[in-house]
Amino acid sequence: MASSSANKKQKPVVIEAAARPALLLDWYDRHRRRLPWRPLQGDRADPYAVWLSEIMLQQTGVKTVGPYFEKFMARWPDVGALGRASLDDVLRMWAGLGYYSRARNLHACAVAVLRDHGGVFPDTEKGLRTLPGIGPYTAAAIAAIAFDRRTMPVDGNIERVVSRLFAVEESLPQAKPLIQQLAATLLGPSRAGDSAQALMDLGSSICTPKKPACALCPLNDGCAARIRGDQEAFPRKAPKKSGELRCGAAFVVTRGHELLVRSRPEKGLLGGMTEVPNSSWLAAQEDEAALQQAPELKGVTRWHRKAGVVTHVFTHFPLQLVIYTANVPARTRAPEGMRWVPIATLADEALPNVMRKAIAHGLGD
Repeated sequence: MASSSANKKQKPVVIEAAARPALLLDWYDRHRRRLPWRPLQGDRADPYAVWLSEIMLQQTGVKTVGPYFEKFMARWPDVGALGRASLDDVLRMWAGLGYYSRARNLHACAVAVLRDHGGVFPDTEKGLRTLPGIGPYTAAAIAAIAFDRRTMPVDGNIERVVSRLFAVEESLPQAKPLIQQLAATLLGPSRAGDSAQALMDLGSSICTPKKPACALCPLNDGCAARIRGDQEAFPRKAPKKSGELRCGAAFVVTRGHELLVRSRPEKGLLGGMTEVPNSSWLAAQEDEAALQQAPELKGVTRWHRKAGVVTHVFTHFPLQLVIYTANVPARTRAPEGMRWVPIATLADEALPNVMRKAIAHGLGD
């Protein structure tokens, strides 16, 4: 007769916390993603490539960033080349990627590294934090990935993995300090950069926001949320506050095969980018009030309003633009602060997506 103990269900083996860093790295060595900025296994990371990718990846997905990263590396293969470039060239290359303050900070940082550090990035978090556009997360990411400093950068993927692993009940963003502390427990005695990238890859490929593939996770036996069965409820998030709709008008003016444009002020939203003339963007602004802000141009007696509107969502508010068009004679001069550019070369201009939409709407049939 079989013993009674044999009939008892075996308790699940729970991974000891101390074993997690090794398990994570073992999984990463077998399943690491191939990314344009990530060196081959065993090769050292290029600090310039790490920094460039981390700036681009702020609030932007890997698939979107990949082509932009490769274009930048082809044009400016090192920080010295980027530091010697003009801001206008950088903005033009960045056009379409969004969050344009990143491009301005990118250029300012390259200039500072070239001018103040001989073209070599500082290799500590403290030193990196002195550079333009590098905050706590980016400094930790570069220090860990490029210089193997023992620190854990926490991005959105890592927040999700850690909040599930430990069932962090506090909601974001208040939970960030606790998640940071817990994430640091997943660092082994070496390979800090690989530990961080392993968690990033785990969040991207397995511990996804919806329907996580828990059966494939190297840390699944010790995951508190999986044991409870409410993985998708983490991380806890406070309700988002949506910004108030702002309204305005954009004026698409053509002179033959040329378009009237101007550059936005260096500071502020979309700083330094190219735009067509437009009104202020205000909540509850009436169309007539926006139209009164049209540029003064000889030969324009009436603006043609295009059917429909252009909509765009910024981080803090949605925008709705009415589009007005006008054609002017061949010798019409551009108002002060504006210029004519060939429509055929608009792709070379540093146009943000909202202006690309406005121009496409204005030039369309």
